[in-house]
Amino acid sequence: MSTKRVKDEPILRLKNAPIVEAVIDLDCEMPPLWQLKPVETAAKDSFRAQYPKFREVLLQEHRIEAQHEAESHVSSQSRLQGFQFLHEDERQLVQVRANGYSFNRLSPYSTLDDYIREIERTWKLFVSFASPVQVRAIRLRYINRILLPTSGGKLELADFFKICPHLPDEEKLVLVGFLNQHAAVEKDSGNQVNIILAGQALENNMIPVIFDITAATAMKTEPDNWGGIFASIQSLRHLKNRVFRNTLTSKCLNLFQR
Repeated sequence: MSTKRVKDEPILRLKNAPIVEAVIDLDCEMPPLWQLKPVETAAKDSFRAQYPKFREVLLQEHRIEAQHEAESHVSSQSRLQGFQFLHEDERQLVQVRANGYSFNRLSPYSTLDDYIREIERTWKLFVSFASPVQVRAIRLRYINRILLPTSGGKLELADFFKICPHLPDEEKLVLVGFLNQHAAVEKDSGNQVNIILAGQALENNMIPVIFDITAATAMKTEPDNWGGIFASIQSLRHLKNRVFRNTLTSKCLNLFQR
């Protein structure tokens, strides 16, 4: 399996990557009248050896009916949305969803190269019992949690982020929280990316910042076309890496080399 990088793109290697969760979603067109429950046994048999823990994913729906001159009637129901199959340590899991497949890896996270063969293996197992008609979209989501050191309780965000919020009156106002969101399309590939930066409350003289990157592409390909699926994953990976590298300053990147 080839893992070639984009020409002239430098490889970014971090001793301690700030990734707290990485997710790969493959959304599929499923067969007519396809349902989750009938494939539960086959899914368990397929994943049990490596993923012995099992959970159902339920969607809770609540409905309120207001009646004239009468008490409101509240009803609720649960709807099955998917199955989760987890490693013993619950750091890695495979999901069988109503509309596709997902692979989740929690911290510690090394590199996608270490997980891609397992993603291929479990995807092919999913295809064998779920029989998706085609792949419609692929998403890579990386949630980073970056701890920024303060000096005297203060933090200059521009020291760590190339894009960051600025207050209208920085002499009289003190930043206590922020949420920045950007959405963009890559011109050459048509891949989409959503970028979120969100500050959290002070923690042991450190300010945690969530840096959430989702790269996605719409496509139509056969489920057994792993070569095409892998190429799309790599394309999204390069986009995600460029966004990560070009959002953070050298000072910030150096935090992950310790």
